[in-house]
Amino acid sequence: MGFKDPGYLERKGAATDARKAALEKFRANSAANNPAAAERQASRQAVSEARDARAAARKAAKAARAIELAAEALRANELAEQAERDAAAQVERDKSEKATREYTEQAERKAARDARYAARKARNK
Repeated sequence: MGFKDPGYLERKGAATDARKAALEKFRANSAANNPAAAERQASRQAVSEARDARAAARKAAKAARAIELAAEALRANELAEQAERDAAAQVERDKSEKATREYTEQAERKAARDARYAARKARNK
């Protein structure tokens, strides 16, 4: 039999040699030796930086909008509280005016009743 099966160690060594050869081939064609690859890498880097800058700008705009919305909500809340205080003050003024009006009407009725009583007394004398 002239056929010899390679053993495990031989197969492992052949695989390691193949990996080393592939790595060397890759390094030979890498960006350091290939100006087109270096240019592509630089282009990718520029695009990535531009993308990051746009994302940062969007994030800043979103934060500014959130601050603006919070300020608007605060102003709306303050306006609502002021309207509530104004409404409560108006209710108090209305109650006070009603009490004054009722007291005045009651005094007028009493004066009219007293005048009738006095007139009756004057007639009977």
